[in-house]
Amino acid sequence: MKKTSKEYEVGDMAIDSLISELAKKSSSTETEYLLREILTTAVKLGRESGDKGDLKLVNNALKELRYSFKIFSPYRDVKKVIIFGSARSKKVSAEYKMAEEFAKKLTEKGYMVVTGGGPGVMEAGNKGAKEGKDFALNIRLPFEQKPNPYIDEKDKIINFKYFFTRKLIFVKETDATALFPGGFGTNDEGFEMLTLIQTGKSKPRPIVLMEPKGSRYWTDWKRFMNNQLFKNGFIDKKDFNLFRIVKSADEAIKCIEDFYRIYHSIRYDSGLTVLRLNKKISGETLNLINRKFKDILTGGEIRFSPPTEKEIEKREYLQLPRLAMNFNLRDYGRLCEMIRIINRD
Repeated sequence: MKKTSKEYEVGDMAIDSLISELAKKSSSTETEYLLREILTTAVKLGRESGDKGDLKLVNNALKELRYSFKIFSPYRDVKKVIIFGSARSKKVSAEYKMAEEFAKKLTEKGYMVVTGGGPGVMEAGNKGAKEGKDFALNIRLPFEQKPNPYIDEKDKIINFKYFFTRKLIFVKETDATALFPGGFGTNDEGFEMLTLIQTGKSKPRPIVLMEPKGSRYWTDWKRFMNNQLFKNGFIDKKDFNLFRIVKSADEAIKCIEDFYRIYHSIRYDSGLTVLRLNKKISGETLNLINRKFKDILTGGEIRFSPPTEKEIEKREYLQLPRLAMNFNLRDYGRLCEMIRIINRD
């Protein structure tokens, strides 16, 4: 069991003893300390807050997260793509047809899709997906957004009370993001995804902006980003590397597949950034990225590396080759650019 320098406790010996006993009986050796802290937090809330609304919020959020983890847990090894887009798109619209085609072709390649569960583009995503290859994260609204009728397995529908828990699961349980034209919600979800990657709060991922034939939605959106955000110094030019505008379902799928062609995953460990790869890159590519991306390092070089001690302890993809570097934990747009160069090896 993990020990901390100072135990997180209620401060009442009898209660802390009961919490420890319950944690030991309800968890594995590896997770016992975490469950003990969760239980301790719950007791502290009960003792410190007399506001019923506070406790209801925490209670509902925790239940939503627990149930979501339960639903997604059996599918953690399957790559998933989140589809965002307007709930108001008609079945005859170009974006609806594009989303349906995109979901169909993605799931035929072994991916799973996750949608917001509602009508419009979300419905198209569930409609196009192969049976059993889709999830729906529905949000309960005052005007009652009902799940669309194209979700085959009802246990893959999760109904959320809160946007923040729903958004967390959108990010945590998926590996790529596809944004179709939409309104406030679509832009909110898209900007949050970009912000999370830009700040390092989410791991690098492909973000594809799906622009159907005849549409200039994302082209005009990017022009606004350039004219108002970049030119006024609110973002950097390298932040445009965080996304790609695509004109077809096939182009979007290629972007997603290419992103994970050699790059596998990332690990931050005691100031070191480790890129795990599906295969070892050539010495020429290693030299290229060292020349081209020296600016994102705090020192040293990008180098081949064995697994770190923490990776060995947790047995994380020990068979995969690795690159290690002293990344500045700031230039994530440049990091995504580097990943794309690695994938061309």
